[in-house]
Amino acid sequence: MLYTNPDFGNFAKDPAVIELNGYYYLYHSIFDDPTLNIGISRSADGDSFERIAILPRTQECEQKGIGAPGAIVLDGVVHLFYQTYGNGKLDAICHASSTDGVNFVKDESNPILAPRAPWGEMPAWSCGRAIDADVCVFNGKLILYFATRDKEFKRQIVGAAWAPLTSDFSGGSWTLCPDIVLEPTLPWEQTCIEAPAALVRDGKVYLFYAGAYNCSPQLIGCAVSEDGFRFERLFVDEPLLRNGVPGSWNESESGHPYIYEANDGRIWLYYQGSPDKGKTWYLSRCEVGFADGKPYIK
Repeated sequence: MLYTNPDFGNFAKDPAVIELNGYYYLYHSIFDDPTLNIGISRSADGDSFERIAILPRTQECEQKGIGAPGAIVLDGVVHLFYQTYGNGKLDAICHASSTDGVNFVKDESNPILAPRAPWGEMPAWSCGRAIDADVCVFNGKLILYFATRDKEFKRQIVGAAWAPLTSDFSGGSWTLCPDIVLEPTLPWEQTCIEAPAALVRDGKVYLFYAGAYNCSPQLIGCAVSEDGFRFERLFVDEPLLRNGVPGSWNESESGHPYIYEANDGRIWLYYQGSPDKGKTWYLSRCEVGFADGKPYIK
């Protein structure tokens, strides 16, 4: 365990990490009473973080809460993609940008994306919700992965959209993928796949993801794609990363992954854990290697 929020009830979830101007920046969900918000923490080494700010909720769509950020640096600008919170089937993805990693300009068109009108026709497999965003640059596009639920609001599944790299990533920039990207089919995934986290490597997209709902226990898997939209699982009988042993900081789950290739070439899997069925939450990381096209925990 490397990070939590003792001033906020030991609550830190949903990590996303980037490097900018010699620092690592960690964006994460924080329970800023009475609702969910996004904390901003900074580190010199990517291992020991200190919270330095909270992203202010300034737009109407954010008033019930925001969280679960994903982040990427493009041409020196941090692009933060995050979800609204507390709106059920109407939650959607927002966008903000920053040149210093701390002070963000919100997109005036927020929210920018969900699998429903006005962003496109609602697919038959989705209730119209979008949460847990992450992005990657692949084949000249910015691909955005998100979690959604089925029409009955029971099964969590993953969808995708893409925008031209020349766009501003506002609400009119995105094209929805018509098909499900990943859905739960394995016993350890139960009825949930969420928190997609993308790594581009050797001309492929590796999508790390959380299987099962929080503390069920949630575990981490990985799938790979040659086109960014059709994925094949790399772990079937066992996940890539399980929850911890009884009494450990992540006894109840190892979940909500974020995969990050640092500027020095090392690859880190950041993830959340809970020892007490979700009463408190912590963040940690482990180094990932690859052998024969398949990731492993070092």
